[in-house]
Amino acid sequence: MAEPALKKAFVVGHPIAHSRSPLIHGHWLESLGIAGSYECIDVHPDGIAAFLRGVPQSGFCGGNVTIPHKEAAHRLADRLDEAATAIGAANTLWLEDGRLVAGNTDAYGFSANLDNHAPQWRAARAALVLGAGGAARAIVFALKEAGFTDIRIVNRTVSRARELADRFGPGISAHGWEEADELAAGAGLLVNTSSLGMAGKEALPLDVARLPDHAVVTDIVYAPLETPLLAAARARGLHGVDGLGMLLHQAAPGFERWFGARPQVTPALRALVVADLESAS
Repeated sequence: MAEPALKKAFVVGHPIAHSRSPLIHGHWLESLGIAGSYECIDVHPDGIAAFLRGVPQSGFCGGNVTIPHKEAAHRLADRLDEAATAIGAANTLWLEDGRLVAGNTDAYGFSANLDNHAPQWRAARAALVLGAGGAARAIVFALKEAGFTDIRIVNRTVSRARELADRFGPGISAHGWEEADELAAGAGLLVNTSSLGMAGKEALPLDVARLPDHAVVTDIVYAPLETPLLAAARARGLHGVDGLGMLLHQAAPGFERWFGARPQVTPALRALVVADLESAS
């Protein structure tokens, strides 16, 4: 009796050696007893179109896409899911009838992380989002999906915040850094999608003391786990959620599509990735 074919998936980016995705998917393959592989592939932006066109004939059943190829994957796929269409970028690829389909699981990962660690976030009436880059698009999509009707985007370049607000329609407003403190009052959820406050970067534009006592604060950065924003929030007694869970949860839907089993985000997986982050720091 012939052995079942080994299912293969990948993550493509440039550079890619730092990716924790092989560690995550390797853990799931082992724990679920699935004969499969997941590998890093470094592709220069000049070669990404040819790489994506070749996926249906490559022997891979799909893969992840990371920086700087998320928008190229969105542009070059044969079909997009609802999230990738709305966000304008893709991070997960799979094949359907030999055609390349692109999806985006970042918004799902963001929401699942908060559901796991701070389920009260969905009761917030207003959200304050710092930053207006690609990551912020996924966050705003997730907030709209969760029913938020008051989303306040703060960015140094207000025009970029306005573009993001216009992309997702009513209930979203655009502001400059100077308004952050005022906007923090009444915001039950604060999301940092920017690199501000990190070593070598400008300070965050707001004082967490302006947030309500019940506010949830999350930072999508996961290296370091305890960002300056989260440290300040926890010192104030607020509920802080780091970004590692978003990375772990966004990986699960792709794994299920490629390997046919829904994996769980467990404390053991988190501990494995945390140990790897600490060894690299």
